[in-house]
Order: sequence, then structure tokens, then C-alpha cells
Amino acid sequence: MDDPFRVRVTVRGYELDTQGHLNQAVYLQYAEHARWEFLRAAGITQDRLLASGVGPVALEVTVRYLSELRGGDEVDVSCEFHWGAGKTFRIEQDYRRPDGGQVATLTGVAGLLDLSARRLVTDPRARFRDLATDPGRF
Repeated sequence: MDDPFRVRVTVRGYELDTQGHLNQAVYLQYAEHARWEFLRAAGITQDRLLASGVGPVALEVTVRYLSELRGGDEVDVSCEFHWGAGKTFRIEQDYRRPDGGQVATLTGVAGLLDLSARRLVTDPRARFRDLATDPGRF
């Protein structure tokens, strides 16, 4: 199995909470950044999605915090899509230090929303593949 797609992020001072570690909400932002970078690497930009009348939506997210991050720390955030037979799919993301130490995990359920009908598309994987210039990522 190939290694998952990863994005490296450096923790910025304004992202810290009063204890001096990465604010819990910022983990969600890092995860979303990694997901958009994954889509961009597959050739799917936000403009391309909007022009095709669809957009990804988060339906459920769980974050497990395992080790703190502090200002200046670097973290690699992975992004893996797992497809089923329905309208939703799972996303698994892993936060690791450059030395491999695990910091957190994120699991989520998402869908691809038809922006006109305001309903989830029936086969999100096929729609993503149709939009991608590198469909092999899906």
C-alpha cells in the first residue's frame, strides 16, 4: 500500500491556546488544509468543484489528541479517503511529527453536495474521479 498523502504545517504562535499548545480547533483547520491540498494534487480546485455544481461537506468529525504541539513545531497531516457503496465516505487523517511521533488522529464522514439540489451526490468517488486530472489518487 502506498504512503498516504501528507502536508507539513508549522505551528504559528497565534494558533496557541492559553496553555501554550495548539488550540483544539486548529487541528480541524490543519485537517481541512490537508484535504484541500489532496484534492489540488489530484487536479481538483475549489473553482473546478464550484463550476461543476458540487462541494464537499463534513458530516461527522472525531479528533483524538495524543501529544501536544507548541509554537514552531512541525506536523505532517495525512489524508486518506475510504469509499463505501453509499453517498458518504470516510476520511482518515493522522498528525505526526517529522520524526514519526503521533500527535493526533482525525476520522470523519463526508459527502459531496449537489449545490443546486442541496442533496448528496449518489456516487461521490465517481464524481471526484471525473473532476480530477489525476484520478488515480481516488
